[in-house]
Amino acid sequence: MSQTVTKKLMLFFPRCECEKPIIYHLVKDYNLVVNIFRAKVTPEEEGYLVLDVTGTEEDIERALAFVKTFNVSINYSGKGVTRDENSCTHCGLCITHCPTGALRIGDKSTREVIYSEADCIECLACIRVCPFGALASAF
Repeated sequence: MSQTVTKKLMLFFPRCECEKPIIYHLVKDYNLVVNIFRAKVTPEEEGYLVLDVTGTEEDIERALAFVKTFNVSINYSGKGVTRDENSCTHCGLCITHCPTGALRIGDKSTREVIYSEADCIECLACIRVCPFGALASAF
């Protein structure tokens, strides 16, 4: 039996692909569990999704091959929130707004804020409160 894995992805849907039931097929036809963290449709009707897909490696690979038959771009890093290390002053304001602890004090002696992308659910609360613009969204 194949082991179940989870992969974080960021998908970009051009205007012509936004209204197709692609995510539905990932669930129904490829046996994936899909957890959407963030979705956005721009005024130009382009779409962005940040999601986790859970299933076997084989099912995920087959599903992504299906997604590629459309004009959908896949970012495998799934990196939707970024932090500019040079702009961060380690003030800690973001920490109190992070529900998952993805932003936290690393070393108690230096009081430096660390960012764990794997723990981030992309709620974007940190972006709204950072007075230095150190945190940003990919879309």
